Amino acid sequence: MASAFEYAPAPESRSVVDIAPSYGLFIDGEFTEAAEGKVFKTVSPSTEEVLSEIAQAGEADVDRAVKAARKAFVKWSALPGSERAKYLFRIARIIQERSRELAVLETLDNGKPIKETRDADLPLVAAHFFYYAGWADKLDHAGFGANPRPLGVAGQVIPWNFPLLMLAWKIAPALATGNTVVLKPAETTPLTALFFADICRQAGLPKGVVNILPGYGDAGAALVAHPDVDKVAFTGSTAVGKEIARTVAGSHKKVTLELGGKGANIVFDDAPIDQAVEGIVNGIFFNQGQVCCAGSRLLVQESIHDELLDSLKRRLSTLRLGDPLDKNTDIGAINSEEQLSRITSLVDQGEAEGAERWSPACELPSAGYWFAPTLFTNVTQAHTVARDEIFGPVLSVLTFRTPDEAVAKANNSAYGLSAGVWSEKGSRILAVANKLRAGVVWSNTFNKFDPTSPFGGYKESGFGREGGRHGLEAYLAPSSPEGER
Repeated sequence: MASAFEYAPAPESRSVVDIAPSYGLFIDGEFTEAAEGKVFKTVSPSTEEVLSEIAQAGEADVDRAVKAARKAFVKWSALPGSERAKYLFRIARIIQERSRELAVLETLDNGKPIKETRDADLPLVAAHFFYYAGWADKLDHAGFGANPRPLGVAGQVIPWNFPLLMLAWKIAPALATGNTVVLKPAETTPLTALFFADICRQAGLPKGVVNILPGYGDAGAALVAHPDVDKVAFTGSTAVGKEIARTVAGSHKKVTLELGGKGANIVFDDAPIDQAVEGIVNGIFFNQGQVCCAGSRLLVQESIHDELLDSLKRRLSTLRLGDPLDKNTDIGAINSEEQLSRITSLVDQGEAEGAERWSPACELPSAGYWFAPTLFTNVTQAHTVARDEIFGPVLSVLTFRTPDEAVAKANNSAYGLSAGVWSEKGSRILAVANKLRAGVVWSNTFNKFDPTSPFGGYKESGFGREGGRHGLEAYLAPSSPEGER
């Protein structure tokens, strides 16, 4: 893209990570072949290069992993919290020691820029394990009753947009509370989960406490439906979340679902324009917009619409799209050909419905899956691009005149995961935030995360909370009467 400065290439070296030609499933502390012998290939989205061949889990493998987790649960849950904490602290430190290797691997397998994996994802991954390690011996004081007990085996299914971070969100609280885990990573991004399996062995984690099953949706469905799974945790699409809710309905399983979003970023006329523009860019173009809580709807007060839009377009013209391993890159590759096709289809539909499309001058690489940052103006609430989660670098711009209108438009969505409010008046921010039906509301910033803060949504964005003290609750049950388990 056009820039006032020329940037020399600054690629991160691939030599820091050694990717094996093939990987097995991680069950009961060992890497093993799939029962049916099936494999699939994982591809780098930026080059379409095959990175490795991965064993594909099936129903028999799920059963084997759940049995290993159930067996390990007996001793793991009986450990004092202080002993479980030692393992979590050890895992956190190893993640820090191997952070450069893991950041490069995540960028290769996912397509996001190295500066995001290096500066955002990996520090947060380690922080989650450190945080929940601190809770492991303090569960009596977490607010969930005296001597709360673990549930048993947690079946966890994670998405491809933040593979290692979503793993940390799921596994860290589960282990801290004494549960064991069977986790299925997304089929397009299995590598960091498999490297995490190696970290578990390096940390001396007892066999069977963590099991990793790469595979497709059938493996995830088998895990969710398995009768010996006590807790289901899922992050992904709303459609799949609804299927999971139907599957577990009427069973003993506890469930948390963190699903889609269509976050509103509200900018009032007294907001600092330059600061707001940076927040808007971070809110929708971070990780190519492949973020469930992305600020994909920009609601701007009419009186500053033109000024803010001009500033936003200037800023987008300076973004650098290209090699995700280059430390200068702002916009990386779309995760898969399937996701690129979905983004393209929804954007074409937006144009067909009459919204005005704009993108900065941008040369897309010839290989890989790429989509230029895109703005839509003249958007109404009836437009598809204002209603549907696109999950790509696409921003829909709407206007409002009064705070009440801003709130009404922000809440006019099937989703309720995130929102942002930009204003110099704290009283206005608080008044608006209290009326927004969103699980998290950012004030004069966007996409800020901390392991101490709970995260989750309303409506079709799911239910339950992950992170913070609240994130423990989904993995705990009240203490049983004496003598009962």
